[in-house]
Amino acid sequence: MPELSHGRRMLVLAICCMSLLIVSLDNTVLNVALPSLQRELDASTSGLQWTIDAYTLVLASLLMPAGSTADRIGRRRVFLSGLVVFTLGSLLCSLAPDLNWLVVFRMVQAVGGSMLNPVAMSIITNTFTDPRERARAIGVWGAVVGLSMAAGPLVGGLLVDSVGWRSIFWVNLPVGLAALLLTWRFVPESRAPRARRPDPVGQVLVIALFGSLTYAIIEAPHGSWLSTAPFAALAVIALLALLRYEPRRPEPLIDLRFFRSAPFSGATVIAVSAFAALGGFLFLSTLYLQNVRGLSALEAGLWMLPMAVPTFLCAPLSGRLVGSRGPRLPLLVAGGAMTVSGLLFALFEAETSNATLLAGYVLFGVGFGFVNAPITNTAVSGMPLSQAGVASAVASTSRQLGQTLGVAVLGAVLAAGVDSSSYADTFVTASRPGWWILTACGAGVLTLGVLTTGPWARATAERAARRLESEERPPRRTGVGA
Repeated sequence: MPELSHGRRMLVLAICCMSLLIVSLDNTVLNVALPSLQRELDASTSGLQWTIDAYTLVLASLLMPAGSTADRIGRRRVFLSGLVVFTLGSLLCSLAPDLNWLVVFRMVQAVGGSMLNPVAMSIITNTFTDPRERARAIGVWGAVVGLSMAAGPLVGGLLVDSVGWRSIFWVNLPVGLAALLLTWRFVPESRAPRARRPDPVGQVLVIALFGSLTYAIIEAPHGSWLSTAPFAALAVIALLALLRYEPRRPEPLIDLRFFRSAPFSGATVIAVSAFAALGGFLFLSTLYLQNVRGLSALEAGLWMLPMAVPTFLCAPLSGRLVGSRGPRLPLLVAGGAMTVSGLLFALFEAETSNATLLAGYVLFGVGFGFVNAPITNTAVSGMPLSQAGVASAVASTSRQLGQTLGVAVLGAVLAAGVDSSSYADTFVTASRPGWWILTACGAGVLTLGVLTTGPWARATAERAARRLESEERPPRRTGVGA
């Protein structure tokens, strides 16, 4: 990629953030619309889970090949294709005649979304080569997640109450078209010097692993053991096959050598934990506010602002701290705040008091605001620039897999404990195990933040980077004609 002026780099960052905005906004807006979907489409709890997880599952399955494909054929080209497919999928979602078709069209959206965020992060990584400038750019990137969380509930609530749930997908159309035109005009093309070849076997194994695991979790409360056990077994088989097959390939879909770096491995697990907490938090909160407290979609959106606003405010602060002091402090703040938030709900039934509910939302927003920048920066900063697309795709995959598992697990826990005949009376008790799971996710972020950011962890990252670079470097020719 050619060296760009400061203004052009800022414009490229803004265009990439537009893609993140529509993808992130789509999820937060949809969460507010879940009770409306439940009523109008006669959806069960598992149906609501699939409305969210069909999107995040496909996204998680396709992010890694999207990153390597972009490195190979051109990041701008793949990014443009993703904008077209995502915008078309949004239009189809707004026209869905029933829940089944909505789930299918959400999957179309996800195919487009898989070509956006990891590719955009790769473009940013290659545009901002100075580490401090890159950290600040990633902080802005994280602030857009906060912006989507702040705007999503309000925009979604207003649209659902005034127009209906279908209108939440219309928001993506003008933003997607504007991003498409600006990308075509201002974003330069870039490729990796030596990109990876396709890995179709690895891709099939990833899809089998993610899909069967998610199905087994979501459907477990609704079916017999015999109906879900084969899918759980398939997930285990796919995982074992993936671990055996990928190291044998010269250019694997998932390069297990990345995980020799303790910070990279830690960032991956932290991403799964943090986004599992986010997915579960939004799912439980939305259903509680509207189905238990009886609030409208807009009122529920206003109640979620105490979570969204701190995320928006803390994300750029986290980016600056990562750039100046490293990832440890932001991760400690994130893990601590998310853990205390979960404990408020798990131990003190925060839902039963406005004060504790508000405190729980604020703490979770602070924690999630601090967690995004260190995840992204750690995932890509220790890797060779030639593999930025693959490394950022692994980080993005971890996020989407975490959100998928969060909705699947907490939705399954809720479905197993709630009584449909007395939904409002049993919801708080049924959701209690889910809040303990969220507390464990926060504690995981805190613990890994300590373990994977010290001198030992940095040393493993340096060794992994040197080994990757030496293995990528072509052997020196010797003898006649050398």
